[in-house]
Amino acid sequence: MIWIPVTVLAAAFQVARNAAQRSLMTGAGPWGATLVRFLFGLPFSLAFVAVALLLLPVDPVVSPTYLAWCALGGLMQLGATAALLTAMQRSSFALGTAFQQSGLPFAAILGLMVFGDPLKVHAWLGIALATAGLVALSWPKRGQEAGDWTAAALGTLSGFCFAISANAFRQASIGLDPDHPIPAALITVAVVQAMQSVALTSWLAIRDRASLAAAVRSWRISMGAGFFGAAASAGWFIALALAPAGLVRAVGVVEMPLAALAGRRLFAERVTLGQWIAGGLTAVGVMLAALG
Repeated sequence: MIWIPVTVLAAAFQVARNAAQRSLMTGAGPWGATLVRFLFGLPFSLAFVAVALLLLPVDPVVSPTYLAWCALGGLMQLGATAALLTAMQRSSFALGTAFQQSGLPFAAILGLMVFGDPLKVHAWLGIALATAGLVALSWPKRGQEAGDWTAAALGTLSGFCFAISANAFRQASIGLDPDHPIPAALITVAVVQAMQSVALTSWLAIRDRASLAAAVRSWRISMGAGFFGAAASAGWFIALALAPAGLVRAVGVVEMPLAALAGRRLFAERVTLGQWIAGGLTAVGVMLAALG
């Protein structure tokens, strides 16, 4: 049952990483803030790999299919992170995290439509509850421009892209070494972050040098975001190697109240009673869908 505390730690590290990235949004913008997760996290991921190789056996097989899964997952994760940070900026830290949870219901629906994976009745109930909760969270407040669904749309897009990336990373890790999942997962994290760092740094150097310079100037915060990001990724992948993805995602919903507390302490954001209720409804829905 070690995967349970590992998942809780991963969720906590993810909240810390998102908070550090959100604080960089003003100067570095969404893409600069996205970059720090990968560029400054890569040294820590490589250190985790070094420790894993010293302690655990591994027999990796790097194939074109493996690299393709890594590239797909990395691309989806880049877009998901930028969308999530923008959603947090347009709504709040806690609500952006809640919108991200939409990835699991969408993944369940896509699994049924694309892969023919059957869903039980309680899973469909969970999808309905999660959808209702997300609609309630995203409904414009009194005085807010009617029809302003930008934050909800970006948060939902983030969750959808994160769902694709998680499946891609899992396929990559299994293909690398199915007999030694933990070191294979950590190696995959490092490979993906290397791809993402090279691609996004090159793109920003050509298209948006100001954002790249701002991310580098804020190196202290960037290093924190990098460490927390690497630790969160390592935790999620280890948990997924030890338990079914649905169970891990269900326990990972603990990220929502942690994000609400972080938003209040770090960004002076308040969550209304109605938002707590809608967020709780979303969390219950996500857990039911995860167990389907």
